[in-house]
Amino acid sequence: MTAHTDVQIINGPNGAPAYVVIPYADYIASHPESDLIPHDVVGMVVNDGLTMVAAWRKYLGKTQAEVANAIGVSQSAYAQMETSNRPRKATLEKISAALGVNVDQLSE
Repeated sequence: MTAHTDVQIINGPNGAPAYVVIPYADYIASHPESDLIPHDVVGMVVNDGLTMVAAWRKYLGKTQAEVANAIGVSQSAYAQMETSNRPRKATLEKISAALGVNVDQLSE
């Protein structure tokens, strides 16, 4: 049996293990890139106050009308969905399919 030798354990204030540091390549291998959120998307949420849905749409270069058409609603109805702080799960699933992203990436 081969044990990881490049893993670092960091103890907390009480001396008990609190964190494990692993090589970045190992982390990426266990977290597919399709599950990650690009820095630009996070930046639009934090700096511009956009919702995750709006940030992803802008990041992907799509218009509200394009996404609305893809999910079968009017542009104005989609605009309301995009600004909602707590969209319904069914709505997020439709939007994620239209944007081509994982529905979990749209949750804030």
